Amino acid sequence: MVSDVEPGSVHDLTAARIHALPALYPAARDGLPTLADAGYTGAGLRIHTHLRPHPDIPSPLAADHRTHNQLLRDTRGLGERAAAELKQRWRALQHIALSPSRIGAITKAALVLNSSWK
Repeated sequence: MVSDVEPGSVHDLTAARIHALPALYPAARDGLPTLADAGYTGAGLRIHTHLRPHPDIPSPLAADHRTHNQLLRDTRGLGERAAAELKQRWRALQHIALSPSRIGAITKAALVLNSSWK
């Protein structure tokens, strides 16, 4: 999914609430989990982020929480790899120095071409 460009002052979570999360909430409600990084903590129902230790308890995370975090990192890594591949294959996405309004169109085109490339 490629959304429209927001000004740099817009926080990622705010942009996600505008563009991505409304499409994901129905799937989450039906049981499909969504994996996100720490910047999306508090995004809502079944948006899974890593678990943190309780601020009042100095001890490390319990084994099941560490396992949860490891599985989340491993699974998210697949998506991160796909994004890196997209940026590497389409060098135009590495150093864009044109109008931000055009970035979304270029990224959408690269995504289509990338999926038909294989």
